[in-house]
Parts: sequence; C-alpha cells; structure tokens
Amino acid sequence: MKALKKRIRNIPDFPIKGIQFKDITTLLSDPASYQRAIDLMAHRHFQKGVEAVVGIEARGFVMGAAMAYKLGIGVILVRKAGKLPHKTVAAEYTLEYGKDRLEIHEDAVRPGMKVVVADDVLATGGTVSAVVDLLKRQGAVVVECCFLAELTDLRGREKLKGQKVFSLLKFRD
Repeated sequence: MKALKKRIRNIPDFPIKGIQFKDITTLLSDPASYQRAIDLMAHRHFQKGVEAVVGIEARGFVMGAAMAYKLGIGVILVRKAGKLPHKTVAAEYTLEYGKDRLEIHEDAVRPGMKVVVADDVLATGGTVSAVVDLLKRQGAVVVECCFLAELTDLRGREKLKGQKVFSLLKFRD
C-alpha cells in the first residue's frame, strides 16, 4: 500500500486555501499502480451478488467503470445537475467548499438491486452520503461505499453510519 500511496500527489490549498487536494492522476497514469488499485478494490465484491457499480462524477467514473469491468457487471453514473439526458432524480449536498447537486436517471436502479458506490476520495462524506440517500430512495441496496483513498481527519465516514465503507488508502492531513 505504501507504493500506491506514494503515487498520489498532494496539492495544498486547492481548490481553496486550507484544502489538501489528493491528486490521483499520478496513480492513474502508472499502469501497474492503477491496475493494482482496481484489483484490490474490485476483488472484495466477486461472488457477492453485486449487480452494478455506481460511479460518482467525475473521478468516480474512472474508479467505478474499471471496477465494473473487472467484476463483469454494469456501471451506473451519478452526474452533476443537467448532464443526464433522461428523466432524473436529484439530491443536493455540501462540499468542503460549497454546495452542489447530483442526479441519476430515474430508471438506473430497480428496487432490491445490489450496488457498490465507487469514488476516488472520501473527504467530508457529503457527496457520497447524498448518493447513498439517492440510491436508497430508488430502492437500491448499497452493499458498500468503496474509495481509493480516505482523508481520515475529515471524518467523512461518520456521515455514512450504518453503511459499509472501504478505503484502500488512508491519509491524515
């Protein structure tokens, strides 16, 4: 895990002062590191009846699509408002540095569908908490929220109480 952690670049004061941004592009550009991370994130879900991976815009698409491919299942996209072409269901949430809105196609999941939520970094938990609520409103069963990395000092895991959470890498900032 140390080798994977070293592949993630820290960008201080981005996008605003006080935020320690974890830039995963350096890990993604290294084929061996990216493959290892996806293998470790996906293997947890083989033969567990998971039907789709839900990727959160935008870096969650990179993690979620690769995991879904590895698992041989579909990927569902949760996007920022106005980006999906069909009827949507929405949720508003708070970021470390503002507010935003996410949407999913209203027919993307069906009641009882087992899904894994994938994203790059768990920070304050606001985004993923909104996604979990959105999926549950649609009747999905969220098996796990799976992250490449977690910023433990921001305590985002606390917003996901009662939800299984896995983070491949953990950072203290």
